[in-house]
Amino acid sequence: MYTVTDPATGELIEKIENATEGEIQEAIDRVHRGYLSWRRRTVAERAEIVARAADLFAERADELAATMTQEMGKRVNEGRGEIGVVVDIFRYYAGNAAALLADEPLKIKGGRAVITKNPIGPLLGIMPWNFPCYQVARFVAPNLVLGNTILLKHASTCPRSAVAIERILHEAGVPEDAYVNIFASSAQIPQMLADPRIQGVSLTGSERAGISVAAEAGKNLKKAVLELGGSDPLIVLDTDDMDQTVKATATARMRNCGQSCNAPKRMIVLAGVYEEFVDRLTKYVAETFLPGDPSNPATKLPPLASVAAADEVAGQVEKAIRQGATLRTGGRRIDGPGAYLEAGVLTDVTPDMDVYHEEVFGPVALVFRAETEEEAIAIANDSPFGLGASVWGTDPDRLRRVAGQIESGMVYLNSAGGSQADLPFGGIKRSGMGRELGPAGIEEFMNKKSIRL
Repeated sequence: MYTVTDPATGELIEKIENATEGEIQEAIDRVHRGYLSWRRRTVAERAEIVARAADLFAERADELAATMTQEMGKRVNEGRGEIGVVVDIFRYYAGNAAALLADEPLKIKGGRAVITKNPIGPLLGIMPWNFPCYQVARFVAPNLVLGNTILLKHASTCPRSAVAIERILHEAGVPEDAYVNIFASSAQIPQMLADPRIQGVSLTGSERAGISVAAEAGKNLKKAVLELGGSDPLIVLDTDDMDQTVKATATARMRNCGQSCNAPKRMIVLAGVYEEFVDRLTKYVAETFLPGDPSNPATKLPPLASVAAADEVAGQVEKAIRQGATLRTGGRRIDGPGAYLEAGVLTDVTPDMDVYHEEVFGPVALVFRAETEEEAIAIANDSPFGLGASVWGTDPDRLRRVAGQIESGMVYLNSAGGSQADLPFGGIKRSGMGRELGPAGIEEFMNKKSIRL
């Protein structure tokens, strides 16, 4: 079942039956049929439609934000901000389509060649609940511009967002058979990937989901792009404004109630500023991130997306304490209806504790002490994940030097997390494979055809 349950109250609002096998087959028929005509549209025609979609997303920002608040508890202001990024993504690919898809001349031995950039066919998108519109946009916008068609399976808790996105794209001019939303279950994904007409799959989700989808894609010789978990390190080398550093890093950690793959989940602070940083961080988190109604713009800490998610994070914190970690503040479930958890700060975490190696997908920061720059880098890289990272300090050369030694797909200097349309997004190790956004994002499901002249 696809269900809408308000995380703030626990109220069950809607249930939707999963698609039948026949409905899934019909959906695949449609996106294949749609591809045969959509790919023949000119780049300019496809880009014009994608640009219109950007305008419609902008017009409906409040409506979409309210839907996200109801489905997964996102703060309404953050929901509006998410739609702002969605608009930027659609406009980026619409505005840069001609340049991104232009033929590339190539000098070769004994003659000349050209590389043309072509679609490959219908794609399956499997999307998560934490950013219900943004993560769809970064997969869909470049591939529609390129000429691929989309079969979209959204998270089972976000059916209303899924329907709203489909409606906007169709109203913008995307043919109904070029973008099809399907309420499929996870158990039906192998059926879809086994169909020879589906040419690739993009999944944003958990490590476990990525392993399963990658196995099915490999078995069927399908290209896969995977954006999975992260336990991003945030290294503080020094600071000339401790209050600002604490405010910026805490805000980055607590964004989306800590439910961001590329949030700075592990803060690694050099010994010279560690004690002051921890003291001020603890005070700032305890006083600032107070629970409230996510539909109220003044709220700083919304519920997590579900009771199960809140219970999981609380369980990680409790286990860490039993194993010897120190809870400086928060980290406990809040009594009452809904999926609320206190914002927390956890220190004295060591490699023999489970939480050291896990992703904490909620509003709890882990803070580590490092005696040297080299130790800070070692702690940062001692993780199965490699999505993003950030380095904070006052010396630009030192920041670049440290950034160059971190094992991750992205590094931010004196900022953390975030996403923008023209900057490639993706990770290494168990954080996945492939890239989205920027020029790289349109190339993952592209046939770069070599033509010898």
